[in-house]
Amino acid sequence: MLELQNISFSRDNKKILRNINLTIDDKKLVAITGPNGSGKSTLAKIIMGIVTPDSGKILFDGKDITNFSISQRAKEGIGFAFQQPVKFKGLTVKDLIEISSGNQMKVCEACDVLADVGLCAQEYLNREINSELSGGELKRIEIAMLAAKKAKLTIFDEPEAGIDLWSFNNLISVFEKMHQEIQGSIAIISHQERILNIADEIVLLSNGQIEEIGSKEEILPKLLNKGAKPCHKLNEGETNCNLGGVN
Repeated sequence: MLELQNISFSRDNKKILRNINLTIDDKKLVAITGPNGSGKSTLAKIIMGIVTPDSGKILFDGKDITNFSISQRAKEGIGFAFQQPVKFKGLTVKDLIEISSGNQMKVCEACDVLADVGLCAQEYLNREINSELSGGELKRIEIAMLAAKKAKLTIFDEPEAGIDLWSFNNLISVFEKMHQEIQGSIAIISHQERILNIADEIVLLSNGQIEEIGSKEEILPKLLNKGAKPCHKLNEGETNCNLGGVN
């Protein structure tokens, strides 16, 4: 379980987060949403240790990790996916999946993980992580790494950014599978209706503060009532909407 206690953060004399108190329970899928500039990505980076809060405390499974480094938090069981995936020159896709899982993997196991994110293993398994891969490919590889890691808590910062609609459909399935099989907590920073719709709980941020926390049944209708931006057509009868007011 993750607990944030009175977390505040400022940058250039501007308050980004104000007294955030949030608990992410075990085995829960939590979506964190809110307008641009509400502090969503900053909050995710504070949880991972990329950004240090000005005040407050972070507890993970009852342990104070406020002053832990990124690597220490990773060892404790926290995984993180960036909006812009990091390149690892000299390592192959299979190398990264094995490093993330902490085990030497059979080819068929690595193939299964890649297949879940819509990549053909024969084409990608031995490819180097470099500039020849597109942003969408890197994003899917990073998500495959985190699926293989099976962390106690996995954080995704706007995972839909930079991927095509077919891949977005696939992401929903990956998140649902992780939620069912890994038995860890998942926190997703997103403003996409379909991601919010699979969450156990939605956290709404506004002006650096938590405006509301509740189930999707409680929060999603309120967001939809604010109006939705034009939707992208996916498959017959399916749409993907950015929610008005939380873009």
